[in-house]
Amino acid sequence: MSKLYLVPTPIGNLDDMTFRAIKVLKAADLILAEDTRTSGKLLKHFEITTPMQSHHMHNEHKMVDRIIQRLSAGETIALISDAGTPAISDPGFLLTRACVEQGIAVECLPGATAFVPALVNSGLPNDKFIFEGFLPVKKGRQTRLKFLSEESRTMVFYESPHKLIKTLRDFATYFGEDRQVSVSRELSKLHEETIRETTAEVIKHFENKPPKGEIVIIVKGKK
Repeated sequence: MSKLYLVPTPIGNLDDMTFRAIKVLKAADLILAEDTRTSGKLLKHFEITTPMQSHHMHNEHKMVDRIIQRLSAGETIALISDAGTPAISDPGFLLTRACVEQGIAVECLPGATAFVPALVNSGLPNDKFIFEGFLPVKKGRQTRLKFLSEESRTMVFYESPHKLIKTLRDFATYFGEDRQVSVSRELSKLHEETIRETTAEVIKHFENKPPKGEIVIIVKGKK
C-alpha cells in the first residue's frame, strides 16, 4: 500500500539518525529532499541508493499534484528536509495535507528536531510553551512582537546567525531587556553552545562573539 513517510534527519551529529529512518529511506521508491546536495551526503554516508528528487519551498506548490499521482499509483515516498523533522519550519505541510485529503496514508517517524533539546536545556519553564519558528522579516513583524509581549508561556523561535542580534534587540524592545532568554546554536555538533542570560546580556555576548550555525531562541513568558 502506498504511503508518505516524513523522515527526520540529524540536525548535526549523524549518530542521531535512527535505524528505522535508514530502513524506510532504503525501502522507499523515491526520496523527496529539500536540498539534494546536502541530502546526498547523508544518503551516501548510510549507503542509501534510493532515487532522490528536489522538493523545497520554491517548487512544492507545483509538485504536490504530481507526487499525489505517484502515491495513488502505489508508490512509497519518503520526505526529508536538510535537518530535523519535515514540516517544522520546512517543506512538508502542503504535501501532508494533500495526502490526508486524498486518503493516502501518512506516517511521521520520531526523530531529531532542534527546538526540543534547546527548550529542555534552557532551564526555562517547558510545561507549557508555544512554537513561533521564524518571525516575519518585515510585514507583520512588529504586530506579532507586540502580540507576543503579553504571552505568558515560554516562546520558541528559530533564527539565522546574521539576524540574531536584530531579533534579540527587538525582544529587548518589546519584552524588556531583563527578560530571560536562552540561545542555543550548533546543537549536537562539536561547537554546541547555549547562552542563558537576560536579553541585554545575551546581546552583549553575541556582539562580542558573532554567532555561527543554526540557532534556537527560548524566551521566558511574561510574568
